Amino acid sequence: MTQISVSPMQQTPLLLIVEDSNEDFEALQRFLGRSTIAIAIQRCVNGEQALAFLYRSGSYVERQSAPRPGLILLDLNLPGTDGREVLRRIKQDDNLKMIPVVVFTTSNNPKDIEVCYQYGVNSYIVKPINFAQLKRDIQMLVEYWFEVTTLPDYSQDSL
Repeated sequence: MTQISVSPMQQTPLLLIVEDSNEDFEALQRFLGRSTIAIAIQRCVNGEQALAFLYRSGSYVERQSAPRPGLILLDLNLPGTDGREVLRRIKQDDNLKMIPVVVFTTSNNPKDIEVCYQYGVNSYIVKPINFAQLKRDIQMLVEYWFEVTTLPDYSQDSL
């Protein structure tokens, strides 16, 4: 399942969410929708789909169907190609490595955290199980990445 939602009111960089859990994605979508910032979202449900989107292959060959995201929110434990491999490939690719990647996962395993930072992740967030904390973390993530930080602008992307 993929979806792109764009608000005509404000142009923000696309947020690519790589999340296999419908429940987690719906929670993210609900909290993002409550933000004062209209954020365009693209969802990929596994690592292969995320890489196809980023490399504009498979069903994403057309540039319009695969705009460059300004930020990637990546789950680690995905079916097939997992988030670690997706992160490694993104950060080793000269055309993709500038895109900030935030790992958003249930894993608090120190090895996962270490590996992700070695691969170049920009932030590592352990998904809270507490609903109020999850809401707060997503609000902070949106505020930081879409209000405080200047994300790369790929609107004129020629790649």
